Amino acid sequence: MSSSLYRQATFVLGAVQLSQLPPDMGWEVAFAGRSNAGKSSALNVITDQKVLARVSKSPGRTREINIFRLDEQRRLIDLPGYGYAKVPEEVRLRWQAFLEDYIQQRECLRGLIILMDIRHPLTDYDKQLLEWCVHFNMAAHILLTKADKLSRAGQLKTLREVTQELPKLGPSFSVQTFSSLNKSGLDAARAKLNEWFEV
Repeated sequence: MSSSLYRQATFVLGAVQLSQLPPDMGWEVAFAGRSNAGKSSALNVITDQKVLARVSKSPGRTREINIFRLDEQRRLIDLPGYGYAKVPEEVRLRWQAFLEDYIQQRECLRGLIILMDIRHPLTDYDKQLLEWCVHFNMAAHILLTKADKLSRAGQLKTLREVTQELPKLGPSFSVQTFSSLNKSGLDAARAKLNEWFEV
């Protein structure tokens, strides 16, 4: 399918508890990652919209689950960023519990897009999220974001290292490089979404 499905993404609501989410039907793919991994920028590039997701110079602005509707059956979910040092500990723990509950309880969740800064992949927080995916039998696809910050050789080196590490963490993970700045990896990211959305 062409990119038209993602271009029609519209913001539905921001939920601060699971009970506020839409009915647990259809398909959802959720975006998760550290607060400075470029999550909002990636969502905007994938949907070809400049301001669908808020981009901030102060990481950690996403403090709720933001729901974006693609069509009657399909939704993109922007999960709260995790692990940013300047967020108060109480808030960070609340976000962490929120993330875990969502992954565990949401029946329509098809997979997680986990964003990691290519310069700092597989942090302790990233590994914890991958452990949850294993525990709850959830597929995950990793975007190594900000790939434009490294040379091509540097990108391939990090991609190879992460690819070799992933089987030690779980069987249902895939990985690619991605740049919101030059849109490298965009087609591959949309292809993974198409697979999970069955389009």
